[in-house]
Amino acid sequence: MKVLLVEDDPKVASHIVNGLLGEGHECITAGDGASGYREATSNELDVVILDVMLPEYDGFTVLEKLREADNNTPVLLLSAKSQVEDKVRGLRTGANDYLTKPFAFEELLARIEGLAGRGKEGDDKTLIKVGDLTLDLVNRKVLCGDQEIDLQSKEFQLLECLLRHKGKVVTRSMLLEQVWNYHFDPQTNVIDVHISRLRQKVDKAFNVPLIETVRGTGYRIADSAT
Repeated sequence: MKVLLVEDDPKVASHIVNGLLGEGHECITAGDGASGYREATSNELDVVILDVMLPEYDGFTVLEKLREADNNTPVLLLSAKSQVEDKVRGLRTGANDYLTKPFAFEELLARIEGLAGRGKEGDDKTLIKVGDLTLDLVNRKVLCGDQEIDLQSKEFQLLECLLRHKGKVVTRSMLLEQVWNYHFDPQTNVIDVHISRLRQKVDKAFNVPLIETVRGTGYRIADSAT
């Protein structure tokens, strides 16, 4: 995976770069918005990690310029700003995801790998398959072999999110943001309830445990589910 990191804080940048290199990924860096825009438009990238508070152009401006130039590289906005209005602005400008500081590197990695994988699939990707399980995004159906599994809307979204990150841990905060559009933890057991229902339906049809609990972190689709 080839990543562009646009970040003006040397400590944060070093932390991310070292982590990405340790995972075997290639990383290009830029320390301000103007050079970040130049790097984004002159390289073939899988994903851009874009800080919001930058010299010259801020992250919102860089993102807006990229989208105006028809550059559709997946972008993760990274910011100390946690207000809902900042997240909404970023997403409406064209960001694919938004992560607030401080963050765990493992969550950052899971998010950008998910974005990079989505970009490689392309916009015409309508089926997600894991073993005998097929998620049909167009018809909103889930099949185990020829057997249809009846899922409610949130259960479908939850399964889609987990499948897109197969083999990777999906944190509770990621699920709250991507499935329920919560940008904070409302101290609810909604995830636990839906995971339980999903397991009853999917694991029963799949005949093996598909959804793993990663204690204290979140969930993942088992690597063995092939």
